[in-house]
Amino acid sequence: QRQLVESGGGLVQPGGSLRLSCAASGFTFSSYVMSWYRQAPGKERELVATVTPAGRSTIVGNSVKGRFTIFRDNAKNTVDLQMNSLKPEDTAVYYCRAVSLSGAMLYWGQGTQVTVSS
Repeated sequence: QRQLVESGGGLVQPGGSLRLSCAASGFTFSSYVMSWYRQAPGKERELVATVTPAGRSTIVGNSVKGRFTIFRDNAKNTVDLQMNSLKPEDTAVYYCRAVSLSGAMLYWGQGTQVTVSS
């Protein structure tokens, strides 16, 4: 069964840090492009960060550049999102996504809530 399970969300004060983790199973993780997306209430889902299959290249969205970093561990089938200097506008449900290089296979996790508030 192909599965992505996110963890690590929660409530954090502005300026704080959180590390999200996504555990993958049921497919060849090292062959997939992995991404984190987020969706705030009333807004469209937006790309936060992406990492290529071997981890050699990453893309980070402009709104989080310099604050968020994406990591993957192909030995453990995990992809993490380190979030620093969090702002209230980072509040959203964060989703993990896997897509094959051909684009034919795409999987989403169930999401984890991140709330930045004092």
